[in-house]
Amino acid sequence: MNLVIDIGNSFMKVAVVDGNNIIASQRVTVDSEIDVTGLRATYPTLQRAIVASSGVPTSEVASALRGEGLWVLEMNSLTPVPIGNDYLSPATLGVDRLAAAVGAVEMGYDNCLIVDFGTAITIDFVENGVFRGGNISPGVRTRFRALHDYTQRLPECEPTDEVLALGRTTSQAIEQGVMQGIVNEIEGYISAFSKKNAKITLIFTGGDAKFFVKRIKNAIFAKWDPVVCGLNRILEYNAGIENKNL
Repeated sequence: MNLVIDIGNSFMKVAVVDGNNIIASQRVTVDSEIDVTGLRATYPTLQRAIVASSGVPTSEVASALRGEGLWVLEMNSLTPVPIGNDYLSPATLGVDRLAAAVGAVEMGYDNCLIVDFGTAITIDFVENGVFRGGNISPGVRTRFRALHDYTQRLPECEPTDEVLALGRTTSQAIEQGVMQGIVNEIEGYISAFSKKNAKITLIFTGGDAKFFVKRIKNAIFAKWDPVVCGLNRILEYNAGIENKNL
């Protein structure tokens, strides 16, 4: 049983994982203290942890975990992973993107496009179990904010489930323009990559993914968390390497 901690800019996800099953999970602010003593009392077999962050340092959290007697892996660009990585600048690759690719392969998707709908939208390609790279564009809410912040009269809108061919009010025009623009963007990637790999699987994850599953055909909404699953696999992989070196 492992403890997986994924630190974002404002929040961190704390998950207890047994095999590929997330036993418990919570999302807290980055300045929150993790009750490791309580977790170990609830889950006595908890012995290892992985801490990953694409922004803030991991050392403080990792030190606190080690103080509670856990074996801790701090993931960075040099951490061995169980899949190939073709990215040309691995030091700048967000660990969450690589972890999601590992998680997808762990769940049996060796050929897939992983679309993560967060503050930014990342579209990453895994081919034959190898992370090939991907693209980054503004997220749904980032686009709405940009239209409001950089114009004089446009209102700030929110994601919508409503699907219209054309907006007939300014709010509708913004909502449908942003939502359908993202749909067209994703479908363009699907078309391009499907020509090279007919068996490609489209995996959606992230907070705003739910708005696009109905809009884009054949997309799988990941009920499992690709990043947590991948970080857990990376932890197991490195713990195995550590054990072999003892």
